[in-house]
Amino acid sequence: MHYVISDIHGEYEKYLKMLDLIHFSEQDELYILGDVCDRGKHPIAILQHMMQHQNIHPIMGNHDCIALYLLEKFCVEVTEENCENYLSSEDLEDFHLWAEDGGMTTAKEFQALLPEERQEILEYLETFPYYQYIDVNGRIFVLVHAGLGNFDPDKKLEDYTPEELAMYRSEPEFQYTDDESVFVIMGHTPTPFFIGRPEIYQCRQNIYIDCGACADSGRIACLSLETFQYIYI
Repeated sequence: MHYVISDIHGEYEKYLKMLDLIHFSEQDELYILGDVCDRGKHPIAILQHMMQHQNIHPIMGNHDCIALYLLEKFCVEVTEENCENYLSSEDLEDFHLWAEDGGMTTAKEFQALLPEERQEILEYLETFPYYQYIDVNGRIFVLVHAGLGNFDPDKKLEDYTPEELAMYRSEPEFQYTDDESVFVIMGHTPTPFFIGRPEIYQCRQNIYIDCGACADSGRIACLSLETFQYIYI
């Protein structure tokens, strides 16, 4: 079976419960549409679990991208040679904004790692693609964190910028394709913003699966691509 979840945001216990609920095994494939990092208590623990499973496929989210950039910056040893010019005022401001948006949980858990474990996390995050597309039983699924910003029907997926794929918020009613065998699956914007409830929202060929996992009333949602079954924790 092929499964898709998104925007786990450090909710390690919910993540493990979801894997148990779907009876995730070596014969299955799981795609995670970004934003593993920040907000919840254990984003690094989720990344470490993902790293151990070749059948778990990550996609870059905006929080993962920012975490990678800043963790790499602040992971470098400050010496007499670089102390005056290594970190700019913009870097410090970026870190402050990241911390305010939930980044401190990622930073603290990362800091507690051994140096070699930190390097493994950074190298793993660097492998995250910004999109994937897969064929499941004759249906094509485009998997992306936020959507296809500045959409152009003649534009190839590889020509979209990281910002267009991981940052731009798409309009739920805007359809990228009229082909009923092609679906675009996205996270990034919690579905309560669209429908007032933490549930997967499908609008024709668009499927939104960020159900606000780290919010008080939020849930992790999982979509089975074979059956279109919705599963929640």
